[in-house]
This record gives sequence, C-alpha cells and structure tokens, in this order.
Amino acid sequence: MLMEGKKGIVLGIANKKSIAFGIANACREQGAQMAITFLNERFEQKLAPIADDLECDGRLYPCDVSKPEEIKALRASLEKDFGKIDFIVHSIAFAPKEGLEGRFSDISKESFNIAMDISVFSLIEVAKELKPILSDNASILTLTYLGGVQYIPNYNLMGVAKAALEMTVKYLAEDFGKDGIRVNAISAGPIKTLAAAGIDDFSFMLKWNAAHAPLKQNVTIHQVGNSGMYLLSDLSSGVTGEIHYVDCGYNIMGMPATVEDENGKAKLAWNGES
Repeated sequence: MLMEGKKGIVLGIANKKSIAFGIANACREQGAQMAITFLNERFEQKLAPIADDLECDGRLYPCDVSKPEEIKALRASLEKDFGKIDFIVHSIAFAPKEGLEGRFSDISKESFNIAMDISVFSLIEVAKELKPILSDNASILTLTYLGGVQYIPNYNLMGVAKAALEMTVKYLAEDFGKDGIRVNAISAGPIKTLAAAGIDDFSFMLKWNAAHAPLKQNVTIHQVGNSGMYLLSDLSSGVTGEIHYVDCGYNIMGMPATVEDENGKAKLAWNGES
C-alpha cells in the first residue's frame, strides 16, 4: 500500500485505454484516494463509471483547462473535499489536426498558440492554482513523448509542444523544489489511445517501435501506470525534474541492430552480414 493516505487529482482521463487511467488505477491499487476531471458533459457521462471504478466517491469535477475559472473552481472543490492533496497527474495535450499533418512550416500561428496553451501552459496554470493546497511533499506528474526531443513523422506541432512541456517540468521542479514539491514527466512509448487516433500511420509506428525496442514489444498502460505510481509515491522522494522513459528502451536506439523482412529474416545486420 505505497500510496495509502495520499490524495490527489487526475486530469485527462478519456477512457480506460488512457495512460492517465493506468496511472490512476495503479495509485488506487496502492491505497490512494483521488478525484478526476472531465472536459464537458459528453465526457462526464463516459467518465462516471470510471470514477466509480477508481473509488472516487463522487469526486468527478469539470475542468476545461482553457477556462481559468474552471481551474479555480477545481481548487475550491478539492479543498472542500480533501483539504490538502498529495499529487497531481496532468495528462492533457491537444493540437488542431492541421498541426499534425503536412509540412511543419505550414502550421498556423493560431494552431501553434492553441497547442502551447492546452498542452504546456495548462500545466503551469494548474500547478500554480493548486499549489496552496499541495502537501509539503507533494508530487506533480505530466506526460510527454519522444517526439519532443527527436523528429517523429506526423507528430509535427505536438513535438514542439512536448519539447516545451519537458523544459516546463525542469523549471517548475526548480521553482517548486524549495517548497518540497517534486515535478516529473513520463515519456511513454506509443500506446493506442484516443489521442493517438489523431496521428497518421500510428499503426505503423506501433509495429516499428515493437520491432526495434530492446524489449521487442510495446509498452502498456499498466506498465506506465506503475511507473507513474512510483513517481507519485514516497519511493521517488529524491527525484524531481526528470523525464522518465517508459518505452521498452526504444529511446536508446540510434539505429536498429537488424532490419527484418516480412518473413522475420534479417536482411541487414550491424556486422554487415545479411
């Protein structure tokens, strides 16, 4: 029961395939109490049974991070129901469709601003607004992806947003560290989520990652959930400002050791044999 006695908020669950759900469920299994948020009425109906599964006891709050008044209302609800909280999970990102396709240089300023506001500034705004109700050893966790540090086809604008998010984690970690609050990010490998559905050729990305990651498989929300629980628990009390990769090792690969044909036979090997 590594999270027993801890209370927190999880923003960004869309369904049970969401990475945020994997983290929330791992925390619940380890004894945490939590609240979750929904974007609008349509999501409220979908998330009600998930809130029950996570034993939220009715703590399902509206929070559209593009509306500062809803973030303020979220703080009031959390303070009323919990008093202080011990963790925040921020799993929110968005870019207009045109920002994920075509030439990167054709992205509009409007799309750029939307992506940065929702995917990056929302972490700053949520952290700042909820800081007065955070416990002395609280932990904040957000979600990023390899496309923030390396070029990934069809990721485009979201890659730039993730790069900004990762630096935001580091600056917030220094800013909040003097108050004993830790800020980290998980960089998860590709997972078939609702958000991933907006990325072209995502099925190929899954196959490519599974073929070339050292563990020869794709990561699951259960695996990411356990890593998230670790970063939110006291087990990681000396860890802050980190980008923690949970991607079956894919991020370490400069180039694959072998490339296989459709029959699984190596047609190119690092030692030159084929």
